[in-house]
Amino acid sequence: MKVVILAGGFGTRLSEYTQTIPKPMVKIGGLPIIVHIMVHYLSHGFDDFILATGYKNNYFKKYFKGYQKDGKTFKANFKKYNCKITLLNTGLNTLTGGRLKKVRPLLIDEEDFLFTYGDGVSSVNIKELVKFHKSNNKLITVTAVRPPARFGEIKINKHKVISFKEKPQVSDGWINGGFFAAKKDFLNLIKGDKDILEKKPLELACKKKQLIAFKHKGFWKCMDAKRDKDELQKIYKNSGFNWKKVK
Repeated sequence: MKVVILAGGFGTRLSEYTQTIPKPMVKIGGLPIIVHIMVHYLSHGFDDFILATGYKNNYFKKYFKGYQKDGKTFKANFKKYNCKITLLNTGLNTLTGGRLKKVRPLLIDEEDFLFTYGDGVSSVNIKELVKFHKSNNKLITVTAVRPPARFGEIKINKHKVISFKEKPQVSDGWINGGFFAAKKDFLNLIKGDKDILEKKPLELACKKKQLIAFKHKGFWKCMDAKRDKDELQKIYKNSGFNWKKVK
């Protein structure tokens, strides 16, 4: 299965870095976050990547020079992987749904494919995600996660604090964690460049009862702002994104 990484946005909430480089190329532990994402997929045996780029596309071309045509040795995290990388410039102002739609010509021989965003890392078991997706036979499967709360939680009963937890994991609500598996026909729900993936396409799939959730309770973190980047750097320093150690 091919792995599509949406990597073309402006990354405006991380402007400290993205004024000069695209967000997926911001480094954690000396490597662009997109490389950590790719190594995650590679560790589960998925080695054929399509990077749907846009903003500052030349940075991707320069970094991944030599990988566009044939699988070659990819060095990251002190390990070596063979992989294929296709760079597809999907346009500067194309939105997430539109970027995914433009990948379709590269999926001619694919029934199902994987895709994710270029700014999130996790311990999602990709093989189990694919198994779950195929067993349910829906158009698209989204990985649902319960992220840590931004602030500490205090439970109070008549002014008495009965529980105090510093940034606990959200216990009830699930959110879109990225890491999708989809049938190629899902792309029929995307009309054009201005479609936002998370709005009409996914809402329509839900309405048609063709959207299913793969629940992930392990590590997940997206790099939305500078504080997220700093937190990821601390996590990487402690674990090297070794998912058996990440809490």
